[in-house]
Amino acid sequence: MLKTILSDFLHLIYPYNCEGCGTDNLKKESFLCARCLSELPETGFFAVADNPVEQKLYGRIKVEQAGAGYFFTKHGLLQHLIAQLKYKHNPEMGRYLGKLIGYQLLSTSRFNKVEALIPLPLNSQREHARGYNQAQLICEGIASVWQKPIIKDAIIRTTNTETQTHKNLNNRWENVSDAFSIANQEQLFGKQVALIDDIITTGASIESCGTELLKIKGLKLSVICVGFTTL
Repeated sequence: MLKTILSDFLHLIYPYNCEGCGTDNLKKESFLCARCLSELPETGFFAVADNPVEQKLYGRIKVEQAGAGYFFTKHGLLQHLIAQLKYKHNPEMGRYLGKLIGYQLLSTSRFNKVEALIPLPLNSQREHARGYNQAQLICEGIASVWQKPIIKDAIIRTTNTETQTHKNLNNRWENVSDAFSIANQEQLFGKQVALIDDIITTGASIESCGTELLKIKGLKLSVICVGFTTL
């Protein structure tokens, strides 16, 4: 009872609101109220073979399974949440989104053979300016629900590429080709790992990083993203 009263008092002094509709009727650890969470557009891809993420990567890199949890649309709710994470210095948003993905992964057996999570490395200048790699935070959220270890430094970004936001497929590939390098093969020999990123658009960064990972003997690759878009 005392804990509830204290929580209610702190909420009155330091209110927190739903990122979707603005209501203050939500749990402290959540960024969305129940209604807005239910309206976040799930893809269902994790449970479905030959889904659009897997189709996007066909003929480019060999993946065991791939998927994204939500549709990412221009001016949509997920775009707002990702902007909070990447541009508004809200690291807890990354862990929150990761937890949502973790619960989706728990509901399917397709990814059960994944042994470890690897965050897609970020441009070091951008990571320094932002203060974190958003993919690492998403991994932490996933791992808190879906009990898998995170391998952070097995692959590194060797070049500080430009932002991919306004580039087409060919330019995106040219921008990230040869951008990654294996730093610790021993951690990955013979493992099935999941490469984690926030949004998959053309898949150029996933392809470039995945190509390097697949050079490791016996490694099998899965891909897990928060959002899927064709923007």
